[in-house]
Amino acid sequence: MCNLYNIKVSRADFNAYFQSSDDWRSELTVEKDYVSPSKPGYVVREVDGARQLGVMNWGFPPPPGVKPLVVNVRNYTSPFWRTALSKPDRRCLVPVTEFQEWSVEPDPATGKKTKHWFAVPSRPIFAFAGVWRPVGEGASYAFLTCGYDGDPAGHIVGAIHPKAMPVILHEEDFDRSLNAPIDDALPLACAFPWQLLAVR
Repeated sequence: MCNLYNIKVSRADFNAYFQSSDDWRSELTVEKDYVSPSKPGYVVREVDGARQLGVMNWGFPPPPGVKPLVVNVRNYTSPFWRTALSKPDRRCLVPVTEFQEWSVEPDPATGKKTKHWFAVPSRPIFAFAGVWRPVGEGASYAFLTCGYDGDPAGHIVGAIHPKAMPVILHEEDFDRSLNAPIDDALPLACAFPWQLLAVR
């Protein structure tokens, strides 16, 4: 489960890449070049036919009986997520430059788990498929995750973290992810081709 990702470019760079403009209603600021749960991160929404770049906090308030914020979406049929997923105006793109996953097993030499950073070398900026919801006076977001086709060990992310990976969208699928009916949008929730990713 991804719990940290980088945003190591400027807001202007994100706007240029996503062909978006600043959302004047977004009052939060992003002070770091990385995002962790409960902290503010950028999101791109479509509003009145135009993309807007705003800031929300990462993590949905949890359902009853659950303590941590819910930052990743895996069970798309859950009522907790179905409402947001079924409404295009509650979908978003989450701008990213790299994301981190921890190894499942500790390193035999150190006894500690190892962190690995993943990037798309051909694109300094990419996007996770996300959803958002109003929370009090602000808003929060989470992003979709998915399993792997076949053996996770055959995927560059699955070999490190076999449970799931974030849903990375191809650029040509941004509009579909934001606007298509749910039955057309959800097939995009699949593992990004491992050949297009790099790990360090």
